[in-house]
Amino acid sequence: MTTKRHSRDEIGAKLRQADAWSAQGKLHGDIAKELGVSLMTYHRWRKTRPGPADAAPPPPARKSAAAQRAPSDDAAYIAELRLENARLRRLVTDLLLEKVQLEEVLQDSGVRQRKT
Repeated sequence: MTTKRHSRDEIGAKLRQADAWSAQGKLHGDIAKELGVSLMTYHRWRKTRPGPADAAPPPPARKSAAAQRAPSDDAAYIAELRLENARLRRLVTDLLLEKVQLEEVLQDSGVRQRKT
């Protein structure tokens, strides 16, 4: 995949257009799509060339569950995630063991297995 290098003038023009769209209330992801660049490229441009959109508060975005928690809850949340991860690992292990047992039964019975 080839990358396109934008000139400083192109970047400036695109950021001015992005400022206009931002003033209309468009989300950053939609603005990046309209500009034909990735969201990360748009944010990198914004970081190196601050403009009017940076002075105004960002448009309302969907907050993730992690963003809504207080910092004091982080330790409890991480502990909860570790427990859930351990539970899921056990579940996957159990399912894999069951699959191996079923394959052995099929092999012993002489049923031809289909490659998936």
